[in-house]
Amino acid sequence: MTLVGLGTDLALIPGLAAHDAAEIDLVPRTRVGRVTVLSGAGEPVDLDTLAGRENLAQALLLRLLIPVGSLGQLGHAGYGSRLQALIGQRKTESLRNLCRAYVLEVVQQEPRVEDRAVDLQFEPLAETASTFVFTLAVRPRLGEEPVGISLEIGL
Repeated sequence: MTLVGLGTDLALIPGLAAHDAAEIDLVPRTRVGRVTVLSGAGEPVDLDTLAGRENLAQALLLRLLIPVGSLGQLGHAGYGSRLQALIGQRKTESLRNLCRAYVLEVVQQEPRVEDRAVDLQFEPLAETASTFVFTLAVRPRLGEEPVGISLEIGL
């Protein structure tokens, strides 16, 4: 089911999986029934779009992965997260709690979801000595079932 109020955007994260920064790109794909633009060579190129729950999941991932302030010149100085501040620090329980706080800040920033996360669980068995792995579930303001994402943050 596509939720109209959650919007439609270009698909930027293939398969909604954020494995590393190389995966986050606007990748042109030839597909029938998609948005068509002309490439520099004048060839038609179709771009994938996401709507509803998938669009919301991508929006949350992008907001988590983009450093806060990096879109300031575009008029979005508050967009993003402070997760990059964790890079280079020693992994401790206090740092995990700081990671949790930064993720919850992002949830409060996203206008299409309720201000509180439905669930935020860290997965210590999936983590390495230099990563945090967590699953986040949020409820859209439209009252639908929660939308969940999983992410691995490298320190």
